Amino acid sequence: MTATFWAPGRVNLIGEHTDYSGGLVLPVAIHLGIELSAGPPEERISLVSESEAVELSADGAGDAQGWGRYVAAVAKELAELGRPPVGLEGVLASDLPRGAGLGSSGAVEVVVALALCAAADFELEPLELAQACQRAEQRAVGVPSGILDQAASVLGREGHALLLDCGTLERRWVELPRRLAILVFDSGERHSLESSSYADRRAELEAGDPRRVRHVVSENERVLELVDALERDDLQALASLFLASHASLRDDYEVSTPTLDAVVAAALEAGALGARMTGGGFGGSVVAVADRGDADAVLRGTLERAGAQGWIVEASAGASPRRTDSPPGHA
Repeated sequence: MTATFWAPGRVNLIGEHTDYSGGLVLPVAIHLGIELSAGPPEERISLVSESEAVELSADGAGDAQGWGRYVAAVAKELAELGRPPVGLEGVLASDLPRGAGLGSSGAVEVVVALALCAAADFELEPLELAQACQRAEQRAVGVPSGILDQAASVLGREGHALLLDCGTLERRWVELPRRLAILVFDSGERHSLESSSYADRRAELEAGDPRRVRHVVSENERVLELVDALERDDLQALASLFLASHASLRDDYEVSTPTLDAVVAAALEAGALGARMTGGGFGGSVVAVADRGDADAVLRGTLERAGAQGWIVEASAGASPRRTDSPPGHA
């Protein structure tokens, strides 16, 4: 019998580069994600996708490259938590672009962790699973990343954003206004955490660099202000907070790029209420917000101006043993 598992990507509404300092984040799990179809348990881990294949021992040992590094790291983390050495054979399929800043590596980790736990009849609480996947990412790429991606993928709730304190792990869900549309634009500028200056920014923050600290302090304040704006259904306040966040990421944290800045400008010219880079930066994606009635026009106008790939995304439920929805198409 084949079992199907699914884990969503995420877009972070606000709270960028705050997670690894124990700050506040406000991500939304999205309808784009990664699906894993797996057969009965095997002695080894054998997974294939359209572009790659990975063969590992049940505890993650073996030569792994590409996304296989995340699979191996997840298996090793789960083994250290006491998961029995049971293998897995399956196929990975994705409609989530890699390297676009939408949490693709986190979604791979989460979907593989779900499948491996199910194969071994090994249970973890949702946040325990997210933490194991966070450690796996750090193990796989050697970058001190935070828990935002994995927590969003595991804890997502349809129609809601997740307000997460990354220091205490206290969390609550914030309902999104029905008239709010969220758009994501993939700039086409590819990045990877290990090849960018991501680790440099964290080191600079921890060393007390004034501009890096100013961004994080102000961004944490903007997260709380954005939650208040959502709960008041105040889209204009939302718009100004998006613009302030992008300016801070561009000027104080210096993780934006001319390409990302151009996509932000194109979205605003096309009628978006607000737009900002999202994710680790140095490439990747831009998130924009619009009134739902204007969303199609904003999507088309931004694509015409910036040439980016884009989607109107819906706030999705978190990772699950079975995907039950049919994702909308993308532009």
